[in-house]
Amino acid sequence: MTTEVSSTNTKVARMIQEYNLDGMGASLEAAWTGEAGERTSLRDLADEFNEAVLEAAVREESVSLFNIDVSSTYAALRGDSDSSVTRPRSRLEREGVDIDELTGDFVTHQAIHTYLTQEREASLPAADDDMVDRKAETIEKLQGRTSVVAESAISSLANTGKLDKDNYDVLINVRAVCPDCSSDTAVGELIRQGGCGCTTESTSTNQN
Repeated sequence: MTTEVSSTNTKVARMIQEYNLDGMGASLEAAWTGEAGERTSLRDLADEFNEAVLEAAVREESVSLFNIDVSSTYAALRGDSDSSVTRPRSRLEREGVDIDELTGDFVTHQAIHTYLTQEREASLPAADDDMVDRKAETIEKLQGRTSVVAESAISSLANTGKLDKDNYDVLINVRAVCPDCSSDTAVGELIRQGGCGCTTESTSTNQN
């Protein structure tokens, strides 16, 4: 990952500096390139960035974040209906926040892309191996989450007497069965090894 740059040639870089959003550049890059798992879209990154700008603006005016839901306020400020903006706009203005200046500091997904590619010189991973690992890891993480949810449900139901006991072993194993050779393989393993191998074996036999 690239380091935080000092230049401010793009709007995103200027907003990072102006609102003291230390580490935001690295966070945006990691999310976009999928370093921490699944990739985050540029549009979602723009929304996350703008919410961080809104939160910083609120803090700058010493407004209690306990009294303001940043996500819902941001959604209202960027809404198409004027009526949906009135209440949060009035509330923020009473607290001393300049709404026009604030919304003018919001960025688009194109601005996020320009910042990442030009200032941080980031690019999406081109190697197929990266995609393979991300897909396999995503499935395995979902299996883990499903197992946790299932175990929690069993425990809760057992505690309320709706299930006879809570010491069941929960097994979550997503597998793929090949229709040609009937091999039964864990999906994560199948993805990483590039298939069950029966096609390769068949080709080799035919060539011999």
